[in-house]
Amino acid sequence: MKIPTLKKNKEFYRVYNRGKAYVSPVVVTYVFKRRYGVAKIGITAGKKIGKAVKRNRARRVIMAALRELYPRIDNRYDIVFVARGRTPFVKSTEVLRCMEKQLKKAGVLI
Repeated sequence: MKIPTLKKNKEFYRVYNRGKAYVSPVVVTYVFKRRYGVAKIGITAGKKIGKAVKRNRARRVIMAALRELYPRIDNRYDIVFVARGRTPFVKSTEVLRCMEKQLKKAGVLI
């Protein structure tokens, strides 16, 4: 299943600036409620995470957790997941737990 993604910088900034943030040691989740359309997801890993190998690993781990979670996400939200320093070193199951907890708190899960 293909997950619709945020692609443009302005889409990411709309979620950052107008959305709500939920923080954990593994991942930060920004949630922005839209009026219509499908849920779009963005994943970022800044240079603080490390070099390209670690940043790619962090994005892969988040994406693996997201594949399990995506069918339960409400369609009216844009979501951005930001990797943190610990993300490349944990398993996708731990990331899944953190993401699930944050999205339940945000009221995004169906």
